[in-house]
Amino acid sequence: MITAHPPLLREPVERCETLRHRLAADNSPETTRRLDDAAYTLCVITATRQLDTALFVARRQIAEAMRQEQPLRH
Repeated sequence: MITAHPPLLREPVERCETLRHRLAADNSPETTRRLDDAAYTLCVITATRQLDTALFVARRQIAEAMRQEQPLRH
């Protein structure tokens, strides 16, 4: 399976999380549109169809990349 480079994933994940919090606070049409755009982008990157799934997949891919970069210490 093709996965995105972790730095590419971090930015849209952070943007979606920020916009979700902002939408909960202001519920504005502009924030809704921006979240929809960010969610679409993250879904395309992760090959998913729903924001919650995209966030889960992106976080898992980031965590896996971090584990591979930092070998376990004994």
